[in-house]
Amino acid sequence: MREIVIEKNEAGQRLDKFLAKYMNEAAKSFFYKMMRKKNITLNGKKCEGNEKLAEGDVVKLFLAEDTIEKFSSVQVQEVKKVDLDILYEDDEIILVNKPAGMLSQKAKETDESLVEYLIDYLLGSGKLTESGLRAFRPSVCNRLDRNTSGIVAAGKSLAGLQMLSGVFKDRSIHKYYKCLVSGEIRDVKTVDGWLLKDEKRNQVRILTEAEAKRFGGRDGDEEPKRIRTKYEPIATDGRFTLLRVTLLTGRSHQIRAHLASLGHPIVGDSKYGGVSKVNPSGRTVKYQLLHSYRLEFPKLAEPFAYLSGRGGVGGADAGIFCFGAERDRDQAAIKAGNSGQRYDKRLIDIKYLCKPLENIYIDDKEQLWEHGKPGAFVVPRWKI
Repeated sequence: MREIVIEKNEAGQRLDKFLAKYMNEAAKSFFYKMMRKKNITLNGKKCEGNEKLAEGDVVKLFLAEDTIEKFSSVQVQEVKKVDLDILYEDDEIILVNKPAGMLSQKAKETDESLVEYLIDYLLGSGKLTESGLRAFRPSVCNRLDRNTSGIVAAGKSLAGLQMLSGVFKDRSIHKYYKCLVSGEIRDVKTVDGWLLKDEKRNQVRILTEAEAKRFGGRDGDEEPKRIRTKYEPIATDGRFTLLRVTLLTGRSHQIRAHLASLGHPIVGDSKYGGVSKVNPSGRTVKYQLLHSYRLEFPKLAEPFAYLSGRGGVGGADAGIFCFGAERDRDQAAIKAGNSGQRYDKRLIDIKYLCKPLENIYIDDKEQLWEHGKPGAFVVPRWKI
């Protein structure tokens, strides 16, 4: 017999879901059979599997240890050591600045992704144990394309994962991006369209409403999805424009394809027609210059109220807790010309690095540099 006392990281889920994780090699029918025969009990009573677990609940498995072990396996993939750029961490959630070139999640079994690096970090720092992985595996809640950099949110606890999944699903968490595009843009605009994904090519098309009606679900394709994107120019030299982009809907490749359809592909985005060279130095950009630089959490109930009540972004946004690039003190310091001083690289707003854009170049290590100021400073590629 084995007795399991439900801990914080295991609470809040159905009993059958917990058992499926704890004995992940067993069929669901096995659990229901054992519950009917009272070989699995909850707090000393017969159970059905749909009970919601609370911290301190006691699950008893009246099974041979060999049977339990036969149905249990904890797999921890060995991965290369990666120094994660952690923007924020508490007991429930963690926010990581993902570099371009790293997968958010596995595409195939042999891949290494941010999820595996995150688990390796938590195990190595003692914040997670291999036995704890039986019932809960930390995971990311928003995915960025492999070659897009920026903030990825992950749940360290079940409660944290559920909260993050909820705010991303209902879109109450706001996501902001910066990108460098071809062409001159002078006006703030909100644009609409319809997105149709080609799964085989992993590419999307942007359609008009009339085209979307004609394409609707034919040949087994997905229905076109309505999209809305807002963009605001930060700086331009006539050849390129630095944009701040707000996703009003969140679809695969939305920013990349939507801007390309408007004649302004993202620099470095070869899939959607972006150029790879931006200045006379002839340096080639290996990844699209698109960065998820800011998250804004909505007001949240306990136990996550601490995420919505700290700080704000201007008076109208009081009560919104922001993670990202912009901080008034850093902007003020840069405006004042104190460029020789070292700053947290994540807190520098690149609009002060793009006046004029001719002063920007990208080196072999994908670093953005600025010329022409005393004690010129460097900002690693889009880590802003």
